[in-house]
Amino acid sequence: MKLSLGPLQYFWPRERVLAFYRAAAGWPLDAIYLGETVCSKRRELRTRDWLALAEELAASGKQIVLSTLALLEAESELGALRRLVENGRFLVEANDMSAVQLCRERGLAFVGGPTLNVYNARALRLLCEDGMCRLVLGVEQGRELVHALRAQTEAEGGTVPELEIIAWGRLPLAYSARCFTARAFDVAKDQCGFRCLEHPDGLPLATREGQPFLTINGIQIQGREVCDLGPELPELRAAGIEVLRLSPQAEGMEDVVRRFHEAREADTPLPRVGARNGYWHGVPGMDLPVAE
Repeated sequence: MKLSLGPLQYFWPRERVLAFYRAAAGWPLDAIYLGETVCSKRRELRTRDWLALAEELAASGKQIVLSTLALLEAESELGALRRLVENGRFLVEANDMSAVQLCRERGLAFVGGPTLNVYNARALRLLCEDGMCRLVLGVEQGRELVHALRAQTEAEGGTVPELEIIAWGRLPLAYSARCFTARAFDVAKDQCGFRCLEHPDGLPLATREGQPFLTINGIQIQGREVCDLGPELPELRAAGIEVLRLSPQAEGMEDVVRRFHEAREADTPLPRVGARNGYWHGVPGMDLPVAE
């Protein structure tokens, strides 16, 4: 199995981002995803900076993939998307259908991001015809769907592309044109003051009763728990999952990477450190205990 470092979901200062990825170049990873996927206002690194960083990290021998926004709202964002797609060297992770369309028009292979909503073999086949070479499963797509997709595709004489799953990190559950972080501080989205910089792992959200519930991350809502599919590694391998995506976090990321690397090398499951991912098991995530 391969290990990938997923795109950074949070908003960090420029120097912190650069230091993080330069350190990641020395970690036992097979692929590194770069780029802003959540909010176009996060401009500590612009498109040219991500491209320059991709060139720098490519020297490590790892596959570098450029990730696109999950929600485009302006012509300027479409222009930035075109520059990513037309980079001329690196594979692109398409996180919405406009990115898929641009790759298809140019005859470029691409990674299908977790926000593309692939739920059946027909959708999978159409995207593969467009050039999709790898699919990152959506957060709610568990083992039953994986088995169904494979069975349906093979029954029709097709081939399932390389499958990737989020094996570590808070799961992104929803996106909105509104900014949840700005709303939490009672400021307008366009005058947010980049409050996300103050929350390098997102802003915890509690219920009215004070119970921990979700995590706010700009226009994105995440689950509260850091989900861990380490104990399910044998099951993931048997299901044909070929890439384990580890989502960046502010502290301790190297330890997370090395933990998964040692487990795949030894071909053994890991003891649970984070929360169970209920979606993989076909139940609501909150129905399962955080630790075993």
